[in-house]
Formats: sequence, structure tokens, C-alpha cells
Amino acid sequence: MNKIAILLVGLLATSISISAQKSLQFSQLQKKGKLVVVNRTITVESDERSDYIKVSESEGEGIIWLPVGNISTGIFTLELRGKDEFQKSFVGIVFNGQNDSTYEAVYCRPFNFLATDSVRRIHAIQYIAHPEYTWKRLRDERNAEFENAIQFPPEPNNWFSMTIHVTDTEVIAMINGNASPALKVNRLRTAKSGKIGIFLGAGSGGDFRKLVYTGK
Repeated sequence: MNKIAILLVGLLATSISISAQKSLQFSQLQKKGKLVVVNRTITVESDERSDYIKVSESEGEGIIWLPVGNISTGIFTLELRGKDEFQKSFVGIVFNGQNDSTYEAVYCRPFNFLATDSVRRIHAIQYIAHPEYTWKRLRDERNAEFENAIQFPPEPNNWFSMTIHVTDTEVIAMINGNASPALKVNRLRTAKSGKIGIFLGAGSGGDFRKLVYTGK
């Protein structure tokens, strides 16, 4: 293959990649009634950049299901904000959702991002596979395998991005575009097509602006 042909193939691949990427603005979806809210309430707020959704705190875990067709693998970048309040901020992404209790998720604990306690810092980002593999079971039985510290953590009260790359066998998570993964784990559930959503841990609220994704 000559250089021109190689260049054209590369441009075609880039074009396909860009055209396949989709973006969801959560405030717009909420205004249109397209978000399915589980055990939380939502309000639309604004800042200097744009509108976003504020999700309430509540007992138990919460999910916001997004209007996306079932996806088995892909790359998902969520723009989100938690807070620096101990045990009050658990925010992330749900994938492979089969129902409101059966799903996988990766989430952050912003109150641990800059903790001076080294044990707390290694609990900054977490993978779970409910209902079997809760954070508690994974920490008790396979400590430090499914959670990790973040090498260059965001300020806990600020907006940040979390990107997860979901393959058939692995999940790789990156924070604020850092090329070094914050978390890389083997999946604990067989890959299936499932729903995508926002995850909130027990007692947690959070702010969420958008999701950019490719998937199949």
C-alpha cells in the first residue's frame, strides 16, 4: 500500500471514529423528560459554562438511566462534580445495566482524592458489579484489587472528567484525560448489552453536565 492509500485509510478511520461519537447534555434531556431517575430527584442548575443537573442526596444508591440503546463495550467520558465531605460523595458511571439492581459501575470518592491518610487515598476510585460484588465484599475479600488512588487527583469540589474504556474483559478508567490509568481491572461479569447511566452511592448527590461516548 502506497503512502497516499495509507493516508486515506487513516483519514477514513478517523472520520468513522468521529462520526460514531455521541454527546448527551443532561440538562436538555431532563427538560425533555428523557432521564429515568431511580431513588433520586433532579433539578437543572446553571453556571458560567452551561446548564447541568443537580442530583439530590438520599438513603441508598441512586441511578439515572440515560436514553441510550443497549451497549456492550465502548468508551465513555462523564463530566461530573462531587464534594469534599467524608462519606457523602460517591459519583460515577453505570454500564451493563440489566435492571435497577444488576449492573457494573466505576465511581469516585472525591473526599478521598487529597486525603492525608494513605489508606483513604487508595480508596479514591472503585469498580463494582452488583448485586454480587459490592464495594464491601471486594474490599474484604480482594483488597486493593478493584479500587485505587488517583495519581493526579482533581480538587475534590471541582468539576472533573472520568473516562472509562470498557472491553469484553477489562475496564480502564482515566481522570481528566491523564494517559496513566487511575484504575485497570478485570470485569467480574460476562459482557452483555445493557443500559448506561449515572451512579450515586448511598447518601450521595452530585452534579453532572454531559456524557460523550462511543459504543456498540
